[in-house]
Amino acid sequence: MRRGYLLKDPIAFVGLVVSICCIVIITISVLKLPEVSVVNRVMTSNRTVKSSKVPKDVVIGKFGEMMIEMLPGDLAFTVFIPSEKAFERDLRLRVNDSLSAENRNDTYAVVSRIMGFSAIPRTLLSAMVYLDKEVSYDSVSGFPLYISKDEDGMVVVNRIRSEIVDVKREEVIVYIMDGVIMDAEFEQSVEPDDIED
Repeated sequence: MRRGYLLKDPIAFVGLVVSICCIVIITISVLKLPEVSVVNRVMTSNRTVKSSKVPKDVVIGKFGEMMIEMLPGDLAFTVFIPSEKAFERDLRLRVNDSLSAENRNDTYAVVSRIMGFSAIPRTLLSAMVYLDKEVSYDSVSGFPLYISKDEDGMVVVNRIRSEIVDVKREEVIVYIMDGVIMDAEFEQSVEPDDIED
């Protein structure tokens, strides 16, 4: 090869510069990537928090199972399912009453609406949420979810605390919540009529 060939041929010079830039960018990217490890400890600013153990016999409940069945099992989703107590307390839905023939369609409509508010199309494990840092994702219906972690290491979504975290059902990650995630308009539509101001 002749000396100075790269400086005289503009195509060879541009190819060399682009190659060097790509190598530098890849090297910097690899060096800056944090090591992701979903194990029993999560590093936070200056402290570590143990993540909660998931009981092997987690009861998601009939309404929770309905929500999971609505999602495609082969795609990654995270869903924040209200506990059975929360369904009864906040939505006045009881399993025995709601699954009768005359109430089944209404129940399915309410549960599918709640699923739209509380499912995100991605995997989000509790170890991926840090103390003192809030992350935001849009649910499948476009409702914004603000996710953080409290001092006890439990995940909080739109001010509703989780009871159980990281339950895996195929590709779906399930959180059992102590409340129902919903927008203000839907919340007003399910409030009891007999509340006095």
